[in-house]
Amino acid sequence: MIVTRSWLNEWIKLVDISSEELAKTFNNIGLEVDSVTTYNVPEKIVFGKVTACEKHPDADKLNICQVDLGSSSRQIVCGAANIRKGITVAVATLGAKMPGGLEIKPVQLRGVDSEGMICSSTEIGLPKLEDGIMVIDSSIGKVKLGEELRNNTYFNDDKIEIELTANRGDCLSIRGVARDLCAAFNKPLKKMKSEDLDQTRLGIGRLLQLEQEDSLDVDLSYRAVDLKGLELPLKLRLRLAQIDEVQENDIEGLLWYATYSTGVVLRAYHYGPFKSDEEKKAVMTLKRDEKGFASIYNGEKASTVGIYQEKHSRVTYQEGVAFIEASYIPPEVISRQMYENKIENGPHFYRTSRGSEPELDMGVSFLMNLLDIYSEASIYGGSIEVRSKFQEKVIGISVSEINALIGMDIKKATISKLLKGLGFELSKSKGDSFVVEVPRYRHDIVHKQDVVEEVVRLVGIDNIESKPLDFKEAYRIDEDYAAYTKRKVYRHRAAQSGFYETVHFVFNERALLEKYGFETVVPQKELLNPIAGTLDTLRSTMMLGLVQAASQNVKVGRKAVKLFESGSVFDSERNERVRFAFMSSGHDENDKMRNGGKPANVDFAGFVQRISDVIGDITLREKEPTHKFAHPYQVAEVIQNEQVIGELFKLHPSVAEDFDLDDTYLCEVDFTPLAYSIKDAKSYSKYQASFRDLSVVMPSSMNYAEIEKVIDANKSAEIIRFYPVDRYSDEKLGDNISLSLRFVLQSEAKTLEEDDITSAMSSVLSALETELGLTLR
Repeated sequence: MIVTRSWLNEWIKLVDISSEELAKTFNNIGLEVDSVTTYNVPEKIVFGKVTACEKHPDADKLNICQVDLGSSSRQIVCGAANIRKGITVAVATLGAKMPGGLEIKPVQLRGVDSEGMICSSTEIGLPKLEDGIMVIDSSIGKVKLGEELRNNTYFNDDKIEIELTANRGDCLSIRGVARDLCAAFNKPLKKMKSEDLDQTRLGIGRLLQLEQEDSLDVDLSYRAVDLKGLELPLKLRLRLAQIDEVQENDIEGLLWYATYSTGVVLRAYHYGPFKSDEEKKAVMTLKRDEKGFASIYNGEKASTVGIYQEKHSRVTYQEGVAFIEASYIPPEVISRQMYENKIENGPHFYRTSRGSEPELDMGVSFLMNLLDIYSEASIYGGSIEVRSKFQEKVIGISVSEINALIGMDIKKATISKLLKGLGFELSKSKGDSFVVEVPRYRHDIVHKQDVVEEVVRLVGIDNIESKPLDFKEAYRIDEDYAAYTKRKVYRHRAAQSGFYETVHFVFNERALLEKYGFETVVPQKELLNPIAGTLDTLRSTMMLGLVQAASQNVKVGRKAVKLFESGSVFDSERNERVRFAFMSSGHDENDKMRNGGKPANVDFAGFVQRISDVIGDITLREKEPTHKFAHPYQVAEVIQNEQVIGELFKLHPSVAEDFDLDDTYLCEVDFTPLAYSIKDAKSYSKYQASFRDLSVVMPSSMNYAEIEKVIDANKSAEIIRFYPVDRYSDEKLGDNISLSLRFVLQSEAKTLEEDDITSAMSSVLSALETELGLTLR
């Protein structure tokens, strides 16, 4: 947003405020200054009037001019095409040093003396206004011939460029910026000169009829003017050039100037397309287009309100009847519509979508005054208006709440003055509380914190005293943190045990899950909009993803693949569970010196040991496969703390072949039952432990779980641990096998003697013989 001192001064009195203070105030109130540019015309460049203009006898493009400088007259040769008798111009007199470094001296041009230079705007350091010299008019005020231009406000000005945040659409106008400055400097906003109403004028109703739909969420105001003698004056052209806005014609320039000054979105419509040949009265239709945008029609579409105007409905003439439209659409409405249905937009859309000025009458009156001053246009009486329903925003907040959020005590009277200065209505406030009625142009004020931010802006962040932080750390070890920490611990254990973590989407391909016999989500609860055809359902297992990842690793030359993943899986009813899955495929380890570059493949026992290293002591129990991934003879339930928590198996050879894998083992367990708690310190015996092996003959069909159960029930306190260490069979044993068990015996009270050990082992052997019929080998 670009403003100038002189332009702002039309809305707020700034004569007692320097540009430095102005820029500092902008920064303090949150309107960050990006740059400040000073326009200062050099010395010895004065106002002059061309009293005579004759063609140069020896040059077709040169003119010999007599220029009145007040106290004297000078002859100056000028080559500008727009030089003529009677105009007021800027004259660089002898000795003047131009911005480009040129010093003006007396010269002869084709034999004719020239004592000075009639200047264009760019030659004296101003933006380009027109081709040729700059013609001075009365819009910059009364000038005195011979007086230096630098003494005139408009030629000794400061341009300030402000960076606005996206929510401050109310400051996209000179009046809007001045409104914030008024609150900061505690000055009143200057009132605009009211339009003089001529009761004898013809009314707009004789020229225009508006037909409309209901509930369009737009505010509109239409006026009619009969354009004549409009020529954009120097002041307006200079300001439009300073903000880099050059329009196609004078009426477009005047509209843009009024919009930029007031914030009201203004446009002009050609009278002709809206009337038929038979009728003088124009008919304008306001309705929604096929995409839901409020639009103006004249049989065909003439414009989309606040967004775009079709070329055939624009005013390109300098004389004739035109309709002036002022529009307002709530920015949240137009932004939502544009997001849902993007259409072509014009220069006004940016202003409309950020939040234009809703006070339409003010903007139209400002434009009518400009037409009255700078043209001979006739303005028709009355207006045609469309108004939408507006729900006023009211925010309740107390002084104590404001002070608590700011961290400083500010008196209620001070807060009240600041908010009123910004246009907030506080008439319903009582006691310590404010009832803040938000002005319609402040679309960004929604919550209490927004009101507090306005107070902070105007108090000034630098004026708020610094205080040390006073806070108490809350106890944050809650269930979510505990779950996060537990998963992190097990992930680290898996990595330490040689597994690499892999991460997949929680989606799988339904066809593959069904092919391999895994559970799938019931059709009624299936995904409506899957992100891809191969990710069209929620996964019920992580093992399919692990196998696919292993296959990809093998294809790039990996011979030893060990992966794990932790995450969510879903049952057929979309109930979510967290699981932990492991996979080991191919070689048990990488090529090393110790294995001679020929490592063995992973086996069942080695894989079980790695899983145990991660999740703790486990017990395996034979089970029937429930899906086609599992080898029918190498599959087991995983048991921990007497609870089945998952399964472990070798990948079926046919499945391994589908994915080009060697020997592969998988395990998937529920994550919730895995142990995670504060570690308790426990005493241990200081006495020596003893080891005894026991080999028994058992039927090959007997499960180890039966033996384990009998030993647990009959062992003495001295037996602290036992586990199988060997399994043997031969022809002599027939249908039986020999199982060797190792027992660890230790006492808390003494070193065990041989009699103690023998007694403990005898009780175990006796129970095995009595209950299971097992004998020593």
